[in-house]
Amino acid sequence: MNGILDLFLYFIVYSFIGWMMETTYASITQGKFVNRGFLVGPLTPIYGFGAILILLSSKWMENIFDDYYMSILMTVVVSTLLVTILEFFTGFVLEKAFNTKWWDYSKNAFNIKGYICLKFSLLWGMLAFLLIGIIHSYIEQIISIIPIPIKGYISALSLLCLLVDAYKSIISTLNLRNAIINYSDLPLGKYKDMIVKYKRIFLAFPRLLVINEDVSNRGVRSILNGRINKIKVQIKNRFQT
Repeated sequence: MNGILDLFLYFIVYSFIGWMMETTYASITQGKFVNRGFLVGPLTPIYGFGAILILLSSKWMENIFDDYYMSILMTVVVSTLLVTILEFFTGFVLEKAFNTKWWDYSKNAFNIKGYICLKFSLLWGMLAFLLIGIIHSYIEQIISIIPIPIKGYISALSLLCLLVDAYKSIISTLNLRNAIINYSDLPLGKYKDMIVKYKRIFLAFPRLLVINEDVSNRGVRSILNGRINKIKVQIKNRFQT
């Protein structure tokens, strides 16, 4: 039981670290805070699942290879392969579920259907090396000192929050998708309100406006820009008065 709790807490910790990395990068590049992720909360599960695959790969390789350095090398190789497969599967499922492509690596060399490419697979390999070589030992020490009952409470609360967040995020994304697809059947005001209501999704995944012609052709970008300009004018008028 303790092993399962530890794995789940690792998943939560690395999902949070992944969210921090993605959000920091997006916020810096866009010059404003961007909650980068499918979920509303501070978790990016693909990093959590990726970290679990890396940790399990490390255990497998330790059992197969006696040499430490060979074990590390094979762990990085196997982890890179498994996490790349995970990224492909995630991109494929998201597109099929929401009829929307969330990222596109088509312009990168050695890509497969735009879901994965060599550049980011190598990046996953670097992260795998850092994880097993440096980061995880500290995370493992911290989690090991938490009493088992406390681990259980933290895990239960985290799981509940994760499930609720996932449910709400899926519903929000489906509502946005339906609004864009059926925009001609909606009053213009209601359509604009829907786009503005779910603008976080476009801020989190700005390439949705670039790689999906249906989204661009339905004036989503102009609605979001118009809303932002309106807010700027309102703020400016308040300071002037």
